[in-house]
Order: sequence, then structure tokens, then C-alpha cells
Amino acid sequence: MTALITFHDRAFARLDAAVSEIVLPTAARLVFAGVLLFYFWASAVTKLGDGLLGWIRLDTGAYIQMFPRAFEAAGYDPSALPISLKLIALAGTWAEFILPLMIVIGLFTRLAALGMIGFVVVMSATDIAGHGVDAATIGAWFDRASGAPIADQRAFWLFLLLFLALRGGGPLSADRFLGIGHSPRDPA
Repeated sequence: MTALITFHDRAFARLDAAVSEIVLPTAARLVFAGVLLFYFWASAVTKLGDGLLGWIRLDTGAYIQMFPRAFEAAGYDPSALPISLKLIALAGTWAEFILPLMIVIGLFTRLAALGMIGFVVVMSATDIAGHGVDAATIGAWFDRASGAPIADQRAFWLFLLLFLALRGGGPLSADRFLGIGHSPRDPA
């Protein structure tokens, strides 16, 4: 049994040393690109207003999505919202474009991942408290159903983002090209 444990430990130590610093962060960014990049971009597009100024004059849908109760209290009139909510909506919309792109190219990966973690937490809280989603949509852990959009899916999103926040973008990233954001395990 000792020989089997020794073989196991040596084999996986070699595998870890050989590929984990390259494969894991790169694969995490690739999975993010394949699963979440266009999800967030599509969501951000729904918030943009018409024309070239749509990047700064958001569609009313942005306020409905982000501040459902405040927007209702304002009579669904964007001009009746406080400037602070308008600025938050604008920053959130831009973040939905910029942070995912930063993760995919590996630019300030750790900060972008932390920003996305905050974004997902706020998005989930808004869905639950602001939009009043039902219990099935919220879901629960440790049940046999694994497809609830909030408790189940977003837990995987957060795990992926937490990994990137802790490990960085890896050697195939803009971070590495610029010489920033190395993991403590990565002396290069």
C-alpha cells in the first residue's frame, strides 16, 4: 500500500509541476470565455440606449433590471432617478463589457475576477430582493436538483472567479506579458 501511495504522490506531483501553472489558469479563462463572456455581453447590450450615445444614455431596461423597486417608485421615469443610481447603472453596464474582456485576455485578471465576484453577488441579490424570484429559481444546495440559476449555477461561476482571483491569469495572459499578477507559487 505504501508503494501505491508513493507512486500516486510522485506521479501527481510531477503532473502538477509540469502543467498546473499553465493549464489551470488558462483553462479557467477559456471556460469563462465559453460560458460567461457572451452571457454578460448580451446582458449589457440590453442596457444600452439608442445610437452612439447609447453608451452613456442607457435604455430604460437598464434601470428595470438593476433597480426594479426604485425605478417603479420613480414612475418608470429615468429622469426621476437620483444621479447616483444613474451613475451606478452606467458603471455596471460598462463593467459587464470590460471585466469579462479583461478576464478573457488575462489583463489584471485578479482584480477583474474580484470585480466579477462582486457583480455576481449584487446581481443575485437584485434578482432575489428586487425582482422577487421564486424559490425554484433561487434553488438550494444539497438537494438533488443541480440546475437552479442562482444557488447552483452562480456557485460555479463564483468558484471559477475565485480561482482566477487567487491564481491569476497564468503564463498565457496579458498579465504575464506585462509582468504583473504572478501567483506566489510562480516565481517567474
